[in-house]
Amino acid sequence: MTYSTLHFDLDDGLALLTVNRPEKLNALNDTVIRELGDVATRLHMDAEIKGMVITGAGQKAFVAGADIGELAALDGSGGATLAKRGQDVFRRLETAGKPVIAAVNGFALGGGCELAMACHLRFASPNAKFGQPEVKLGLIPGYGGTIRLPRLIGRGRALELLLSGNMIDAAEAHRVGLVNRVVEQVELIAESSHLLRTILAQGPLAVRFLLETVDAVESLPLDEALPIEAARFGDCCATDDKREGTQAFLEKRAPHFSGN
Repeated sequence: MTYSTLHFDLDDGLALLTVNRPEKLNALNDTVIRELGDVATRLHMDAEIKGMVITGAGQKAFVAGADIGELAALDGSGGATLAKRGQDVFRRLETAGKPVIAAVNGFALGGGCELAMACHLRFASPNAKFGQPEVKLGLIPGYGGTIRLPRLIGRGRALELLLSGNMIDAAEAHRVGLVNRVVEQVELIAESSHLLRTILAQGPLAVRFLLETVDAVESLPLDEALPIEAARFGDCCATDDKREGTQAFLEKRAPHFSGN
């Protein structure tokens, strides 16, 4: 698929996806969501893609929210359809079993904040701003913001942001746990890619099982979550990667994982 709103690069397993509408501060519209959906499918299906960094074009915005003109024309049915479409795309990015890092290089508002939260990790430049300002438009978040934000930073902090529509800067986002690291903008992609390469050097099945297990147990009581972890640990123990990883450790050499 040829993209009109995205730029996609793949280098030795690492994909760099750039939302490319800088004149609109990379705002999400129907075309961006549709093209992101195609990328999500590729992430699931293409074995050559091992992981991905997502960023925005320019230095002002990661993704500065939705296209307000499109929102203004929606009725109730259209709004529900739009929300479900975006939720599906973000969820597929989140559940591909491959690590995805958001490199937030400016405004991450509304759907942009929701996209960043659907990534597994978030790096931010010092000028990054995060927020869910939908209440200012008479709306609530529709792409998972009411769910992921409380899980990441806690119910009280999340409700303050959701109900006020206020933004927080990168330093505050890091303090409350929304952001993993704050990195100078000129180093943002390099640092995000470096961590992704570090992750990709680990056992690929273990990485996938980790992502799937954390996702599966996140909202479960401990007594229900522990058996899931134990089962996945057992799955790991049956793999060639586990045998190679433990043998390499005992032989004091680097492992050569096969993904089997």
